Amino acid sequence: MNPKQIIKEIKEKQEEIRSVIFVGCGASKAELYPAKYFLENNSKNLRVSHYTANEFNYGTIASLDKTAIVISASLGGSTPETVQANAKAKEYGAHVISLTRAENSALTKDADYVICHRFAESYGAKLEKMGYALELAVEILEQYEGYKDYEDAQVAFSKIYDLADSAAKSAIADARKFAEAYKNDSMIYLMSSGATAEVAYSTSICLMMEMQWINSGSFHSGEFFHGPFEIVDKDVPFILLMNEGSTRPMDARALTFLKRFEAKTTVVDALDYGLSSVIPKTVIDYFNPMLITAVFRVYAEELSYARQHPLTKRRYMWKLEY
Repeated sequence: MNPKQIIKEIKEKQEEIRSVIFVGCGASKAELYPAKYFLENNSKNLRVSHYTANEFNYGTIASLDKTAIVISASLGGSTPETVQANAKAKEYGAHVISLTRAENSALTKDADYVICHRFAESYGAKLEKMGYALELAVEILEQYEGYKDYEDAQVAFSKIYDLADSAAKSAIADARKFAEAYKNDSMIYLMSSGATAEVAYSTSICLMMEMQWINSGSFHSGEFFHGPFEIVDKDVPFILLMNEGSTRPMDARALTFLKRFEAKTTVVDALDYGLSSVIPKTVIDYFNPMLITAVFRVYAEELSYARQHPLTKRRYMWKLEY
């Protein structure tokens, strides 16, 4: 079933939905954030929340009942905390939708609806989990409240995957320059804003810390001047994921400061990859994360080649009991 059909079926069974809860771990949690951000910005009636799975499991929220939709995600469908979250959601009578690459995985056991996405086939395919979550959010808003920019969102969904794939492929030369410049850095900071805020977060904890064993921290561009900017100095390494749309002024202000003190700065800017040339202005805020995720994946790959440290290399994950 596609997102439109899923929400239609839920609405036929449950006329009143009061809350939408997004649950995942690590990168999967972060990939749910644009959908959460969209609903939070556009819904007048829904309570919208976003949890790492064990927070959801241990601190069960009062809104978890038959009037809740829980959207969970796990790439391999076996993340124990997220599998448990699905069981918790079902126990409380919520409508559970799960996003995974793995058909018939543990995550699907307690899900009422499952959307299987691609991943390895292309850079565009790597965005499908994030894209399906956003589609679900758009359908929830449209079917339960109405969404004035619904048709613009459909145009954006029809174009973003091809744009992201071509943008990623066009980024290889710049990504190689980045990799050579940053390959010996032991600490790299990430920042962004708006719907892309958790792309910075997942880039920091997953691509840098997990996959490259590089110390890293991330923060919102709007928070930069409320603490983090004190560590800015000449040649301190930063990556700024820069958005088109309403939050761009926050990113631009941070960039001006980084340049002022000659920090070592790499900018991945959605404007440079033509986001506004194909995505309607009314919905552009919510499609920045998809384009930027695809492009920065190339940067991460090139960094791994320059450091001779494959993105698949682990010390602890999947190797120890923890």
